[in-house]
Amino acid sequence: MTPPRQELIIEADRIEQQYWRDLWRYRELFYFLAWRDILVRYKQTAIGVAWALIRPLMTMVIFVFVFGRVAKLPTEGDTPYAILVFAGMLPWQFFANALAESAASLVGNSSLISKIYFPRLIVPASAVVTCLVDYLITCVIFLVLMVYYAFVPDWRVLFVPVFTLLAFAAALGAGLWLASLNVKYRDFRYIVPVIVQFGLFLSPVGFSTKVVPETYRVLYALNPMVGVIDGFRWALLRGEAQLNWMSLGLSVAVTAVLAVTGVWYFRRTEKTFADVI
Repeated sequence: MTPPRQELIIEADRIEQQYWRDLWRYRELFYFLAWRDILVRYKQTAIGVAWALIRPLMTMVIFVFVFGRVAKLPTEGDTPYAILVFAGMLPWQFFANALAESAASLVGNSSLISKIYFPRLIVPASAVVTCLVDYLITCVIFLVLMVYYAFVPDWRVLFVPVFTLLAFAAALGAGLWLASLNVKYRDFRYIVPVIVQFGLFLSPVGFSTKVVPETYRVLYALNPMVGVIDGFRWALLRGEAQLNWMSLGLSVAVTAVLAVTGVWYFRRTEKTFADVI
């Protein structure tokens, strides 16, 4: 008997579908990379995970002194200035750490990328997820501040996960761009810290957005973190801060563009990573 005839059928666009299925198939690698980064982040440090608390706390103290005591910038209603600053520090610290970690993630895992196949998108995505742990630890300081000032948020606190997801998408979208560019142009290892440093002062972390003149608010809102930070303050300051829908809408739009184009550019350059890195 002759064996049954086998045919190989190649259909258009099936490769892209297979890639997204591979992301699910390699989910254990995603968990491994994220868990490994969590374990080694503060390894061989004297105070360990306390660094996740000290860095934002020191930044908050400096901002409160400079903007609150020296410049005497206004707060939101009767909100203590320290809580105003830290409500902006929460999303910014997460975004900045996630951006820096994801931008360096491919180069940091070059030995893994050059040896085996897996969807490379897992690497920067796991770096962003790892920074969520620091974000959750930082929330402990905010809880302590609320107890100290007897400041309790209202029902709007339920929207904090929504704005956290928006910050996550912005960090991942921008991180995919920078991670791809960093593989080919190692100059970005020096550019990313500059972006983060300037972004800290160009975002309303240490002050309220109401100090920005009306003429420049649309341009200012093109920074995706402006809407995110305003959203956090709206959710955490129990009605003292007003939500600027224009700013939030622009943040969502810019974040969507960053996420879509970031995935597009990452997928376009992904096949060359193993050769270039």
